Amino acid sequence: MVYRAVSQPSVAQTEILKSITSMYRIRHIAYSLLAASLLAACTQDEQPSLQGEMLTFTASIEGGGLTRATVDNTWSGGETVALQINAGGWLDYTADAYGNLTGNDYYWQNTDPVTVQGICPATAAGSTTWSVESDQSSYRNYQSGDLLATEVTTVNYGNAANLTFRHQTAKLVVNIVDGPIVPDNPEVTVGNNNLALTGTFTKPSSGSSFGTWTPGAQTGSITPYRLSYPNTVAGKTIKVSYAALVIPQILDAGTKLISILINGQLYTYKLPLDITWKPGCVYTYTITVRAEGLEVLVDDTIGGWTDGGGESGNATDLGDGYTVSEDGNTYTVYTADGLMAWAEAAQGNPSLNCTLTHDIDLSGTEWEPIGDRNNVYTGTFDGNGHTISNLTITKENLSFGDDCGMFGRVGTNATIKDLTLESVRLNVGADGIPIGALAGSNQGTISNCRVSGNISVTNNEMGFVGGIVGCMHSGVIQYCHSSASIQGGNSDYVGGVLGGEYATATVIKGCSFSGSVTGGNTVGGIAGYCRFFADMTGCYSVGELSSAVYNTGGITGYLQFAGVAGSCYWYGFDGESVGRCNETDPFSGAYKIDGTTHTWQTATEAMNTALGADSEYIWETTDADTPPTLVKNR
Repeated sequence: MVYRAVSQPSVAQTEILKSITSMYRIRHIAYSLLAASLLAACTQDEQPSLQGEMLTFTASIEGGGLTRATVDNTWSGGETVALQINAGGWLDYTADAYGNLTGNDYYWQNTDPVTVQGICPATAAGSTTWSVESDQSSYRNYQSGDLLATEVTTVNYGNAANLTFRHQTAKLVVNIVDGPIVPDNPEVTVGNNNLALTGTFTKPSSGSSFGTWTPGAQTGSITPYRLSYPNTVAGKTIKVSYAALVIPQILDAGTKLISILINGQLYTYKLPLDITWKPGCVYTYTITVRAEGLEVLVDDTIGGWTDGGGESGNATDLGDGYTVSEDGNTYTVYTADGLMAWAEAAQGNPSLNCTLTHDIDLSGTEWEPIGDRNNVYTGTFDGNGHTISNLTITKENLSFGDDCGMFGRVGTNATIKDLTLESVRLNVGADGIPIGALAGSNQGTISNCRVSGNISVTNNEMGFVGGIVGCMHSGVIQYCHSSASIQGGNSDYVGGVLGGEYATATVIKGCSFSGSVTGGNTVGGIAGYCRFFADMTGCYSVGELSSAVYNTGGITGYLQFAGVAGSCYWYGFDGESVGRCNETDPFSGAYKIDGTTHTWQTATEAMNTALGADSEYIWETTDADTPPTLVKNR
């Protein structure tokens, strides 16, 4: 782009010259002296050019064609540009939609070279600070953060000033890959109130394309601008793309850089290493959102900006190992760190829900039970069919109120479901407290859970120990199985599924045990102590049972009030179904598998009848000699 204009003498200058001309014939020598004096007194803008040439300019943007100078490398018209010549005052120019600049004219004064520097917008010419908007969701706010400048360019006499403008801020681009859980308009945030939004800017010097930055104290997050059309990324179908202009700065590894809110779940990407955002560079992240976290591809440059580098390749960012629902009530967990983060939060707020999306190994960590007698757990823990392995609790000298298990005490409104605890290890010294792999005590609903591993208890006289739950005063245990090895020590009530229960509202149904149990007193394949037999339905035990003193039964060790069990069975224990009952009336409904009168096939049919046609799970066996397994009731 080239422009020309001719500057006319001012009125005052014209009148003076006329006067001089009229006096020329009379006082030639005086005229010459006066004219020289007047010309010497004129300013650069007021005098005619000695050489008769106007300095002309062209403007371009690095990496693009003529006058590509805004964030999307096009002029919209009306942008202001300031030029500084020979380090003098800044002169304003206005760009039209084609990049033509109109404004102040400048003439060569002699044949010496001149220096020219440009900056856009013109308002930045006299300032050393610059800022970007926190809310860049509108194009105006997004574009307003774009700062362009040229280096100090030397122009020889008679040549045009060919100026190359370069972006002095940095740009972040986020491409979100289309996928089943990605909505049309996901909420994207750049930073976590940790980005510098202002900075001190020193303009480029001669031979330098970019200025230098010192980030300012004002920090925040940025809501990026949604691009009109998604970017094109090889091998990916991009649903939506966002861009943000950022102050050049250094970001540390672990910085939460990108957050994406989808269907109430917050996903975050943390920088895996230190990175320096450099002026004129673009940092592009192509993100696939999965339930377990973000798959992030750091790829190449977009449009006329230089690739910033600093990161490359494809990686899965598991972030903190969890996401939290928008209302803050539910953690979705997919790593051990995520589960420990939920557990820590639940210690202070035992109503927090948790859903697993992956199997989790807790090796090398010590678990602290969730919920106690003062703050019972009231949320929902959904294992979602996944396994927690190697949950370990090592406690000495536990006393009243220290109910012990993955959950210490579970309240009436709580649910624990669809979870397997594999290779659980409880090594506990106690004094009359309830201990269970899943819960020390339970008044809620525990459903479709499985436990394997070892529970070892010492010094727990008058205490309750169970493979699933230690003690219940109400609540439900249903469709659960334990194969744990349980050493109850001198605990009084020890059971393969439940240590003991004390209320008519307690329900145990569709449960089984195949581990081993020892105790100081009152040992049962399903429960150590039961108040009412009728609360137990469709259960069986094939576990190894032994008691140091007395009261050992294939189903329950001690039954306080006689009644009819709902078709419960045991095998592998030579004693009776109940070790002791306070009632003289006979009790029934619990049977030993003897291979003739009662087989596993007939037991399976009877247990399913007792569970009912609408039972969520039913028992299934392949032959008369094989204990059944639970399956969904189809």
